[in-house]
Amino acid sequence: MDEALLQRLATLEGESAVRRLMACYMDLCDVPRAPIHLSQLAQLFTEDAIWEGLGTQTAQTFGQHHGRAAVATFVGGYLPPSDHFKLNLHYLTSESIVVDGKAAQGQWIMQQISTYADGHSELFGTRLNIDFRCVDGVWLIAHFRTQRLFSSHLSKQELSA
Repeated sequence: MDEALLQRLATLEGESAVRRLMACYMDLCDVPRAPIHLSQLAQLFTEDAIWEGLGTQTAQTFGQHHGRAAVATFVGGYLPPSDHFKLNLHYLTSESIVVDGKAAQGQWIMQQISTYADGHSELFGTRLNIDFRCVDGVWLIAHFRTQRLFSSHLSKQELSA
């Protein structure tokens, strides 16, 4: 097989692996679900991973977390057995993935609908910018950045429609 074809194949395989990785991450963050072990989240991130909120409101809410264990602990703190969410669903759109060898960058618009333990519900629109690295043949999240673009409170009537 010629080198150009091998490179194109590696790029397509990288894009596919990044998509599956993001689907797995979002699935683990959806509620309702059975409680997960933090190691399930941790295995999605590089050892030196960064997870951070961008923009005034998002940075104040989420801050910045460094390292695989810290990121897994932070994200996992919102998930069962925590009662933070009664419902939390994520939808990714407007995907853009660029693979460059063993690194990749992805951008998505994420819609998130959440109902909290106190019963109030919100709809969010968020831009995700995420850097990935292929480590020992496995694609992992290296730098996860989230920036809220809008939010809207939802009434119970809107949720049941």
